[in-house]
Amino acid sequence: MTSKKRKGKARILFPAGLPVAKPVHYDAGETIFSQGDECTDVRYIEEGVVKLTLVSNRGRGGILGFLGRGDFFGENCLNGQAFYSTSAVALVPGTVMVINRKKMVRIINEEPEVCSRFINYLLARNHRIEEDLIDHLFNSSEKRLARTLLLLADYDAGNSDVTIMSRINQDTLGEMVGTTRPRVNFFMNKFRKLGYIHYDKNGRLEVYKSLAKVLHDEQRD
Repeated sequence: MTSKKRKGKARILFPAGLPVAKPVHYDAGETIFSQGDECTDVRYIEEGVVKLTLVSNRGRGGILGFLGRGDFFGENCLNGQAFYSTSAVALVPGTVMVINRKKMVRIINEEPEVCSRFINYLLARNHRIEEDLIDHLFNSSEKRLARTLLLLADYDAGNSDVTIMSRINQDTLGEMVGTTRPRVNFFMNKFRKLGYIHYDKNGRLEVYKSLAKVLHDEQRD
């Protein structure tokens, strides 16, 4: 994905030998849970990308965000929430660890290191959600695409199996960014000509750190 492999985010290390979670594999497009389902488990992404969506009472749907390897979701069950307020769908094939609420609460109470890492993770994710909101409110679709590609490159770093980007087409990128496929295609060609991205002979996309220059460009749509 990148010219130099990056270090992935620090993972939560659960106590050795304690069967707190079970791995579940999901195919691309498969629903992990639906809005309104009973909220009983915390999920932790081992591999893949998960899309979170929400449907309002008036029937309007929207994408809340995307999560990747090392991210938790469904953690609202820890504060007694009875039902999931969003739907979660696997964007690419991946593995999700399912952790029962009672087991997760016990680990947080008994393992200070896990508790500290989990709190730090939640704080970091809240900061990223704020950045996502600012990105969608004030940045051009070109900047949003660049930021999405860089984020996916981080999720993909160190993945020895099939790469995430080889599974995501321009229609999906358009959905993630909030723009059209032709617009994505236009910017991808621009990034390639500028040397920010590269397709190898097998069609695999490589994203270079220099793409971050787009985020500091004052040009707008």
